[in-house]
Amino acid sequence: MPVPKGSTLDPERTRAAIIDTAMPILYERGLDGVGVAELCAAVGVSKETLYRHFGSKEGLIEAVLEARSDRVTRWLRTAAESAGEEPADQLGAVFDALVEWHAEPEFRGCALLNAAAQHHRAPELDMAGRHLERRLGLLAGIATRAGAADPEALARQWLVLVTGCTVVADQHPGTPHAARLAREAALTLLAAARARA
Repeated sequence: MPVPKGSTLDPERTRAAIIDTAMPILYERGLDGVGVAELCAAVGVSKETLYRHFGSKEGLIEAVLEARSDRVTRWLRTAAESAGEEPADQLGAVFDALVEWHAEPEFRGCALLNAAAQHHRAPELDMAGRHLERRLGLLAGIATRAGAADPEALARQWLVLVTGCTVVADQHPGTPHAARLAREAALTLLAAARARA
């Protein structure tokens, strides 16, 4: 990422470019599957630049995981909102988005859950927990709009389905269409919750 002579350095743009370039590398290879020197070469920055922006490789990893969580949360929220006002359509759209994601050739499961499983300590474990809380917030909003008597409990059931189908899609190729199966279960739960309300 050399800066042409006479250009003004933009630290935020440099930081964002490093995150954008490092994100797919860390997702594909894992947190420990690539060293600092290789990351710097792939990103096109010196170690000094990387350390100036992130403090350490761990700092870069945290920034990448936060950015990934932001993107995924925004993507699922947009999918739900684009489906219209009906909560069942919004819920279905969340799972339809997962169907598309799971079919991508570069799909490797949830980056935040992978990071938490790989290191199973702070900060990765905490970041994965916050990521799931954000997802739970989206689902709780849908459950509330659906008029569920206990939207929090229903949202937690859906969270298990959303998270579980992503793990199954990544780890168990013998169960094709995990997100479609989870979608059916989620809509069944919604119908049952509405019948009780």
